[in-house]
Order: sequence, then structure tokens, then C-alpha cells
Amino acid sequence: MGKLVSSRLPSKWGEYTISAFGDEGEEFPHVAMYRGLDALDGTKPVPVRIHSECMTGDVFGSARCDCGEQLAQSLAHFKEHGGVLVYLRQEGRGIGLVEKLRAYNRQDEGMDTYAANRAGGHDDDARNYDDAVDILKELGVEHVLLLTNNPLKMQALERAGYAVERQKCTASVTADNADYLKAKAEITGHLL
Repeated sequence: MGKLVSSRLPSKWGEYTISAFGDEGEEFPHVAMYRGLDALDGTKPVPVRIHSECMTGDVFGSARCDCGEQLAQSLAHFKEHGGVLVYLRQEGRGIGLVEKLRAYNRQDEGMDTYAANRAGGHDDDARNYDDAVDILKELGVEHVLLLTNNPLKMQALERAGYAVERQKCTASVTADNADYLKAKAEITGHLL
């Protein structure tokens, strides 16, 4: 996996460089959006969000999860402070969109988000953060201020030798996501 192409991306969160990472010919590569890296002197941690694709939350504003809200908060933070968004193409905790929607149906029948994945024959979380580590290394990031609630992301970076500080990503608790957030905290130790 390597950097395939980079381009300028003006957005409502400021101007970024966007780079696609993957293998040549890949149609849906991982993406990194970053701004302000040239102004960093290496003495302060780089704000980073490692974000797994969530079409329903990121694109359609689903109230079932906290994904879209965390993505928007991170981009707002980067607008002010600079930073890196690593957008990993691993929808539905790595099970894909179709299986994720099937898991939604099981959640509507009363299962928590993890039980719904297991009932479909999947792990609680099939994601992997090795590609995020490779992307950050290629961008020259050495010290990370990770915008996350997920301890697995922190552990992946620490195993790779990164010094990691954490900034909490808060999400609104609603009737639609309260059980989801509770399960994340109780079952997988999310730091909510």
C-alpha cells in the first residue's frame, strides 16, 4: 500500500490536501485529509482522527450512531488547529454495508450492536488499524493527539511505537443511539 495521488481539497472545514492510499487500480482506497502539517515543528502532537467509513452516519446523518458527529467535530477541530483525518474504508466495523444494514434490523429486534454482528456470523469488531499506522508514517507524523473514544485505536498506535495523547470525541445521546453508546462503553470499553 502506498500513496496513489494527492490533490487540493477546498471544503467548508478549510483547505486540505487529500491523498488516496492503497494499491494501484484500487477503486475505493483509504483516504487521508490533512492541513497544517507543514507548520508543525515536531514538538507538539499532531491532531489525528482515525475514522472508519460509516456511510449511514457520515453521509446520511444517521442518528443510530455517533460516527458522523465525531467526523464533523474532528474536521472542525482541524479547521482551527490543523491535523490529519485518516478515513479507512472498513464500513460497519469491517463487515460491509449490506451486513451492517442486516445488523441494524437485528438491533431493531432488541439486540445490542455487538450481538447483532455476532448473530450475522461476524466478530464484534473486524477492523484493523495497520493501514492507518502506515499512512501516518508516510505523512511523517510521529506524535499523535488522537481524537477518539476507542481504546483499540490508541493501542494500535502505541504498539507501532507512537506517543499517543487522547482527546475525547463527545456525541449527543439520543433515544436512537443511547443503547448503542451504552454497549460500546460496557462491551468494548469505549471511553465515553
